Amino acid sequence: MFSIAATFFSVEDGLINQVFFDKLGWLSVPTNFLANADIAKVFQTFFLSVWKNCGWSAIIYLAAITGIDQSLYEAAKVDGAGRIKRIIYITIPGIMPTFIVLLVLGAANILNTGFDQYYVFTNAVTLPVLDNLDTYIYRTGIQNLNFSYATAVGMSRSIVSVLLLTVINRVAYHVNGAKII
Repeated sequence: MFSIAATFFSVEDGLINQVFFDKLGWLSVPTNFLANADIAKVFQTFFLSVWKNCGWSAIIYLAAITGIDQSLYEAAKVDGAGRIKRIIYITIPGIMPTFIVLLVLGAANILNTGFDQYYVFTNAVTLPVLDNLDTYIYRTGIQNLNFSYATAVGMSRSIVSVLLLTVINRVAYHVNGAKII
């Protein structure tokens, strides 16, 4: 993923800087997206993380939509329901169990920010901005040789994740009517 991001966003020969700086003239100075502390968190969270997870989520939701009985759509269309009404009253309730399952699975990993992504993209400029719990545990345990403290922080993170998972499972029970886990 880093090599793809470097191909698109590097200062010298990145596609984005070449197009917007050289060809279109929109940027007066090339922007170093990979070593800019001001945009690093937004870039990592909203661009790269969403980009990584968007494909998998699309596959899951498309599979859920194809599992909805087509006769429901045909009956609604005959009754005069437009596209928006069919989405609101057929598609959304049809994919709600899938949404709940993905919510519960996502809750288990809510404190897992993706160590590999943040570790690879961190440099001296972006370290204060991209430092998170995973990289803190790594730095404390491996680099500073404080294994017991890093283990305690990691275990605390796991306990909080289990508590969050339990709360979201109870919410899913009340919304969906059945326990997921």
